[in-house]
Amino acid sequence: MQEDTIAAISTPLGEGGIGIVRISGPEALKVSGKIFKSKRAGLKEIKSHRMIYGHVCDRLTGEVVDEALFCYMKAPHSYTREDIVEINCHGGMVPLRKTLELVLAEGVRLAEAGEFSKRAFLNGRLDLAQAESVIDLIRSKTEAGLKLAVSQLKGDLSKKIREIQDKILGILAQVEVNIDFPEDDLEEATGKDIICAGEVLLEQIKSLIKGADAGIIYREGVKAAIVGKPNVGKSSLLNALLREKRAIVTDVPGTTRDVIEEIINIKGIPLRIIDTAGLRETEDLVEKIGMERTREATDRADLVLPVLDATEGLSREDFAVLALAGAKKCLVIVNKIDVQDKKIDMEDLKKLAGGRKIICISAEQGTGLAELEDMIADLLLCGKVDQSDSYMVTNIRHKQALEKAAFHLSEAISSIKGMVPVDIVAIDLREAWEALGEITGMSVTDDLIEKIFKDFCVGK
Repeated sequence: MQEDTIAAISTPLGEGGIGIVRISGPEALKVSGKIFKSKRAGLKEIKSHRMIYGHVCDRLTGEVVDEALFCYMKAPHSYTREDIVEINCHGGMVPLRKTLELVLAEGVRLAEAGEFSKRAFLNGRLDLAQAESVIDLIRSKTEAGLKLAVSQLKGDLSKKIREIQDKILGILAQVEVNIDFPEDDLEEATGKDIICAGEVLLEQIKSLIKGADAGIIYREGVKAAIVGKPNVGKSSLLNALLREKRAIVTDVPGTTRDVIEEIINIKGIPLRIIDTAGLRETEDLVEKIGMERTREATDRADLVLPVLDATEGLSREDFAVLALAGAKKCLVIVNKIDVQDKKIDMEDLKKLAGGRKIICISAEQGTGLAELEDMIADLLLCGKVDQSDSYMVTNIRHKQALEKAAFHLSEAISSIKGMVPVDIVAIDLREAWEALGEITGMSVTDDLIEKIFKDFCVGK
């Protein structure tokens, strides 16, 4: 438990029906009782997890600041495992800030970014992986991302990691017996058992690593740039994927002169899709600036979607568009297949695409859009589009820790096979155990803890 008491606004700033000022720490109830008045005689006898009606008042002037609901959560049955008070005010900037100012005036400290969740971790309410999933839950942009965040908040991944850690400890105990009694060589049968057990654990870790790339995509999303020469239907494609008219569409080439970004849900993947200015030779200064931004957006993109016009033959601009994708993941889109007079040579395009997948669509008619979404998901996830795995890793930090654990466990197995001294084997096993502990917080530095929670919002 922390000795000081902290407070912050825990809801987004702006206008809304409700806004919450959260207070956590040993003085939470005492301090809030000075500024919250109800028809009750006082708040000392209030039951935990009950709401009461009253008013927030400035105790120096007696002025009523807001009409509010008061909720007290007694330790350890709260988010931080400390006494918590939440004052539910009207969701406007002025009443919330005034209420917070009154709390801080009573000697309470303003919470740092993520400090409520940090206290939940330090007080054993959440492990580190669960705490990190809180921010994932808040920022989730698709149901798939939400599902994975909830799974990790429940502790599914943490449970799996602890299971592997416990088994590594079992192996380490067998090895350390031979360190304590060096006159007894590691029996051949025991060595085989340790190798077998280690290889099973190594496969489990590798399986978690294998699914991590897909999990990270569900968590963080992907940037995709729609590129092509003017008037091939880039903006029409954006509108079709969004199911709304977001970008201006005309028959005049060069209508789009700046990048337009929107987030869409493709099979559970948050896809930040960028509609860019058409690439062509021009003397128009504004259009040139737009094309430069197109190139910059393509450089930042994880996925490039070159769009070609089925009603035209392949041109020099099309070659430049396909070259722009470079070595990035790329899906070539041939638009306007609903038009009868098609001039594009598909055989030439296949040669030009160099093995990249090609799909024919009509953005205007909606033809092929479902197949396009399937192909995008398949390309990004390498065919793994199942989010049912409750152990899916969604965090780059977790993946790196798993890779470190896999390396040291593999080294330990190789050492046993090579008859290396058992004290060397024990070092690698301990390193593997500690690497996994970095995920749950069992073995993590204070600097890393500070870095993780700084990414949180102040009220969380």
